[in-house]
Amino acid sequence: MICLIPAFIVLAVIPVGPTFHIFGRAVTMYITDINIGVLYVLAISSVGVLGIILGGWASNSKYPLLGALRSAAQMVSYEVALGFSIIGVLMLSGSLSLVHIVEAQKNGGYWYVFLQPVAFILFFICGVAETNRAPFDLPEAESELVAGFHTEYSGFRFSLFFLAEYANMLTVAMMAVTLFWGGWLRPFPNVAALSFLDLIPGVVWFIGKVIVFLYFYLWFRASWPRYRYDQLMKLGWQFLLPLSMANLIVTAVLVLVLGGKG
Repeated sequence: MICLIPAFIVLAVIPVGPTFHIFGRAVTMYITDINIGVLYVLAISSVGVLGIILGGWASNSKYPLLGALRSAAQMVSYEVALGFSIIGVLMLSGSLSLVHIVEAQKNGGYWYVFLQPVAFILFFICGVAETNRAPFDLPEAESELVAGFHTEYSGFRFSLFFLAEYANMLTVAMMAVTLFWGGWLRPFPNVAALSFLDLIPGVVWFIGKVIVFLYFYLWFRASWPRYRYDQLMKLGWQFLLPLSMANLIVTAVLVLVLGGKG
């Protein structure tokens, strides 16, 4: 439950569509909009690893314990680079609210993936690693640890771990769409020549983009071999972290030189 509940409650602040009016009443396509939405998602999603650690330890078996320790080390390693990759978007939008970030992309007329391509790549790689999916599925490496932290679990308990993993995949995909791909916005929202695309509801645009990212998850699993654990740590600390810090510094300088956000 510690793995599953955080994976679902972060969805409360992710907007899947714009606000529209029905019979004079405003209807929002999100549960709530808080001014620290990004921080809320990062804080709550990091709780899930506690369930993995406790599950691996409580099963009283060597393989699950090793898988749990791997998961903890992997999350600590990749959470840092993931956080740095998001800060560039926050500097451009000037807000921690996910709704305001999408609106900032609408006002600017471009998705942030065009201004922050390196940050987007870093975010998605770290997101795949955070959700323990191939090629970063070392915590449940079948060739080494049988099934990792959930080796000794079956039935309802296994289903909770399984649902939590796929819910986290959905969360990473929705955050990538919201932060970098314009959320519910159509391509180039301020280009009048593409106004016919407004006939497609924003919710459909959002769901379509999320499906594309979920497809990439499946593509990675079918195409990439699993990393060795030392390769996993080296990639996170010696490559992704310095690259994310360099991207952050360059973004900060450009925002300062060009003046203000956007």
